[in-house]
Amino acid sequence: MTDNPAASDDFPSSSLNSRIVTTRPVAARIWNYWLGGRDYYEVDRKAGDEISRMHPSIHDYARADRQFLGRAVRHLAADVGIRQFLDIGAGLPTADNTHEVAQRVAPDARVVYVDNDPLVLVHARALLTSSPEGRTDHVDEDVRNVDSVLEHTARTLDLSRPVALMLLDVMAFVGEDEDPYGIVRRLMDALPAGSHLVLSHTITGPGWADVDAAAAWWNVHGTPRLKQRTPEAVTRFFDGLDLLEPGVVSCTRWRPESTGDDTGEPEEVAMYCGVGAKRR
Repeated sequence: MTDNPAASDDFPSSSLNSRIVTTRPVAARIWNYWLGGRDYYEVDRKAGDEISRMHPSIHDYARADRQFLGRAVRHLAADVGIRQFLDIGAGLPTADNTHEVAQRVAPDARVVYVDNDPLVLVHARALLTSSPEGRTDHVDEDVRNVDSVLEHTARTLDLSRPVALMLLDVMAFVGEDEDPYGIVRRLMDALPAGSHLVLSHTITGPGWADVDAAAAWWNVHGTPRLKQRTPEAVTRFFDGLDLLEPGVVSCTRWRPESTGDDTGEPEEVAMYCGVGAKRR
């Protein structure tokens, strides 16, 4: 983890650069490509274009997930009063990162980003900007290593006060044999009442054959492997929490600011999300 407000002069280290995989497409880099970023390699662009060919709406999913993040963070900061955010699987920096959204509402907000992708860490300086009143830090860790994540997070966040745990499409890369529900439960158990879980997840189900085909292609060619889940399985991540309205829904349909047309409801995407409150 680096210290705020700026990383050390020798960051990133050569060891981080040596960890960057350039022979296979990587999820964080493809996501950056779909969102219009510049932090990807040719192997990622080619894979992103192939997935787009198989499933042309994937760009809409990426945007919908990012827009959900913004709406959820604004709600928690402005309406709930959350001042601490733990964003695990943060990905590469792009427009409206968690700390930018939160600190527009509350300049004293504190944000810890967690990611195990070395290219994300290479770009950590972009994430480690903060308002003078707040703080932003970054942890080089995997969501599966719950104890280490919490230990490092506690250097920046006060875990006796409410925290928004952000898990934006990261649990889709945790297999059933790795206890995904237990990981989320352990993270939330470490946080006090008033904390919230913000989670999104790629889904599968009837009518999503092109999504399933793209996911299958990715699991052969990309890294890390993707685990799709049904909307019902995604809802299980919120067990023991009070789901905020409208529940677990398409990212486009979680408190949309506008529908974009006259039908009254945005188009559904195969990226579902929800926000749950820990009441006790």
